Amino acid sequence: MMFNPSREDAREFYFETWRKYQQKLPLMGAELIAIDIMLSHPEYHALFDQPARFESKDYPPELGETNPFLHLSMHLAIQEQLSIDQPAGIRGYYQALLDKHQDQMTAQHEIMDCLAEMIWQAQRQQTAFDPAIYFTCLDSKVR
Repeated sequence: MMFNPSREDAREFYFETWRKYQQKLPLMGAELIAIDIMLSHPEYHALFDQPARFESKDYPPELGETNPFLHLSMHLAIQEQLSIDQPAGIRGYYQALLDKHQDQMTAQHEIMDCLAEMIWQAQRQQTAFDPAIYFTCLDSKVR
C-alpha cells in the first residue's frame, strides 16, 4: 500500500491498475482491492482509458463535481479499516449497514459519508482523526 502518495502517484496507481487489468496482467496487493472497487464503479471506466486527459484534471467541489480518484481512495481507506478493524468497532458498523442495505457498495458509501465528515471536521478544527465523530455519524446511519 502507498504511504502519503502525491496526487499524481495516486492517480497513476489507478491508471496503471486499470491498464494491467485490461491487458490481463497480474495484479498484486492493493491493486487487487482497487480493481474490485473500480469495477464496481462503471461510471469511471471511460476515465481510466484516458490517463492523459484526466491525470491532471481538477474536481472543484464548489462546482458539484465528484473527484473519482478521491472517491476510490476513500473506498480503499475503508477497506483497510475493515481489514484491521481500526478504528476498533468499524467492522460492526459495516455489518450493521450491510444488514440494513443488503448491498456492499451502499454500506461503504454510507461509511464514506461519515469518513468524509470526520476528515472535514479534523481539517477545519486542525485536530487529529476523532473516532467519536466518525462513530456518532455512523450511529445515525445504522438507525
